[in-house]
Amino acid sequence: MANFLLVHGAMHGAWCWRRVRDALSDRGHRVFTPSLTGQGERVRQLSRSVGVSTHVDDLTDLLWYEDLREVHLVLHSYSGILAGPVAERAAGRLAAVVWLGAFVVRPGECLLDVEPPEVARRYRRQVAEAGDGWYLPADPAFLSQWGVRDEELRAWAGPRLTDFPFRCQTEPVHFAPGPLAALPRCYVRHTGPPLSSLDTSFATAVEQGSAVRSLATGHDMMLEAPEETARLLMAVAEPGPPVPGP
Repeated sequence: MANFLLVHGAMHGAWCWRRVRDALSDRGHRVFTPSLTGQGERVRQLSRSVGVSTHVDDLTDLLWYEDLREVHLVLHSYSGILAGPVAERAAGRLAAVVWLGAFVVRPGECLLDVEPPEVARRYRRQVAEAGDGWYLPADPAFLSQWGVRDEELRAWAGPRLTDFPFRCQTEPVHFAPGPLAALPRCYVRHTGPPLSSLDTSFATAVEQGSAVRSLATGHDMMLEAPEETARLLMAVAEPGPPVPGP
């Protein structure tokens, strides 16, 4: 049995993991799927003060209060940038980090630093014009950007997307690199279709020694292919040396 902490990305919430969570739980694994402050069912907590440090607190508080150890920390999309500070503050509680189609930053970088410049400019414009200067408005159109093609899935997920605090995109992520580097790490790249915004993050993860796996889905792999995602996570969590390739 493994312990999994599944963390959603921008505009999502615990809801996006429901079928992956069920698949892992049915196989005897212990699974936690928190909604980060201001996201999912915690949308009423959204404010301009919510940032990266808020979400680091969310995860490290959960690890401490539940007294979790040997946890496989699975980070999707935006939440990938939380890996370094969580590994530093939750020393001794993590077994491994899995970046599931996630962004990866170096110490001192923010999310927009690792986005393509044209994407960062677009987000800044959307925040200024439609987000009162402090949030990125949720829009079902993002599902197209993320490669979600199934119309039934789009109709279900679209209304559940939540506005995303801009501070999470601009707040630098500060952490000592040692604790993260000491953990087994795996980057899961999605290929059907890929997301070019993740190219820099993937390259950084590989450069820093992460193992690599792949799934032939779009960006929201937990929604599009929950069973395949669960099987991959179980395979990554199996004892033994990391797998160096897809």
